[in-house]
Amino acid sequence: MAAPRGWLGTVEAEGISGRQGSSGVEVVFPSDPATPAPLCPHGPTLLFVKVNQGKEETRRFYACSACRDRKDCNFFQWEDEKLSGARLAAREAHNQKCQPPLSRTQCVERYVKFIELSLSQRKFCQGCQQLLLPDDWEKHQEHRVVGDISITQLKRPSQLLYPLENKKTNAQYLFTDRSCQFLVDLLSTLGFTRVLCVGTPRLHELIRLKASGEKKSNIKSLLLDIDFRYSQFYMEDSFCHYNMFNHHFFDGKAALEVCRTFLQEDKGEGVIMVTDPPFGGLVEPLAVTFKKLIAMWKEGQSQDNSQKELPIFWIFPYFFEFRIRQFFPSFCMLDYQVDYDNHALYKHGKTGRKQSPVRIFTNIPPNKIILPSEEGYRFCPLCQRYVSLENQHCEHCNSCTSKDGRKWNHCFLCKKCVKPSWIHCSICSHCALPDHSCGAPKDGCFICGELDHKRSTCPKIATSKKVNNTLFFRAVRKQKQRKSNKMKMGTTKGQSMNHTSVTRKKSRRERAHQYLCS
Repeated sequence: MAAPRGWLGTVEAEGISGRQGSSGVEVVFPSDPATPAPLCPHGPTLLFVKVNQGKEETRRFYACSACRDRKDCNFFQWEDEKLSGARLAAREAHNQKCQPPLSRTQCVERYVKFIELSLSQRKFCQGCQQLLLPDDWEKHQEHRVVGDISITQLKRPSQLLYPLENKKTNAQYLFTDRSCQFLVDLLSTLGFTRVLCVGTPRLHELIRLKASGEKKSNIKSLLLDIDFRYSQFYMEDSFCHYNMFNHHFFDGKAALEVCRTFLQEDKGEGVIMVTDPPFGGLVEPLAVTFKKLIAMWKEGQSQDNSQKELPIFWIFPYFFEFRIRQFFPSFCMLDYQVDYDNHALYKHGKTGRKQSPVRIFTNIPPNKIILPSEEGYRFCPLCQRYVSLENQHCEHCNSCTSKDGRKWNHCFLCKKCVKPSWIHCSICSHCALPDHSCGAPKDGCFICGELDHKRSTCPKIATSKKVNNTLFFRAVRKQKQRKSNKMKMGTTKGQSMNHTSVTRKKSRRERAHQYLCS
């Protein structure tokens, strides 16, 4: 997000709500906003407020909804700040400059021309991440250009495009074929005919591939994604350039109507939303956006179906369960582990703490969702749902309690199951890791431990830095001394070895001379 440097940490921000005396930054959603939020290149900004020990500071500010790093979007404006006409004009010019070079209509026109080219003429510039028409070849002749782009490759743009891997902005991790195939098969089994893919480009691709394959599927999909590069691979009814953190359609009302029509088709029957937001994103703005999409879907419902819910698969790490259920109480978490192609840790087949923490949150009854037995999932008749192999049913909790795929242990003092690596601490009166700091403040300053400020604003930070610098330079001097001593020892040892070697050679020459002369 764009605000004072280092203003937000993912876990810190998510832990703010629901914890008394916390510090950090909260997003604010005015119940009746007097004025619309100012715009940045990523659409309407969000309103934030700094919080110290559960108390809001008086001055609030606007920052980018999509970027948590000022290097990616440096928008920052105080809520009560008055801007001159010149600054507003400069901001508008900057926002326009940051928009994609081609409009949605131009992208569609280029795509139609591209697929009509012969195979040898279909080229893709890897450096610019752009499909090239013959008129573009000369401009890109010094670039890395791939030729012979087949129709099959055009149907899998996520394999042509480089993933965006800035964790603080877009963090584009793509489903493996295993997870993608499971989702498509599950959606088909549950009887859905339309899938709104919010930030799930690879799922969108596979659904469209199935629909055009030999065994044609009757499932349709619409992709909403912030990555504008997908605009050049899809027609208007298949892709909308979209920011899920502020419900912003970059191409205006036309794209909004595409989404509305898709959700309300067949009076809203047979549609499901599948979303895979960046894990660094705040849950609250996402929940607000998803509720707006739900409201859009409900507009097409009759009064008789007013109690129905839009089916949703929200794919997110299991440790966000509490936050998600704050906004969607009807959601439950499935045990299925989602894994990603281009993520170093979230891989299938790992065990223990190395398993993928990504799960599916849904408002569909879990007893209707069958997880693959060949991957170790089994049905628990007591819980009436599929669980992972090591998720054992606890007779005291009356539930299969594990969240991370490992077998959890029941603590009779805490009256709940906990992770196998945790033990009960008599000082803290709850279970925690063995090496935790008893009685240590959860919030506050890392330097002095006070709860009314953070490390960056600690009055003792200068003293701390001085002590740390003294210790650092002392350690450096000791290290240099050790290196010097080693070098001296090596030199002395080398000289001694050289002298011994010369003596041995001399004696060998003397013996040889005596032998020859005898």
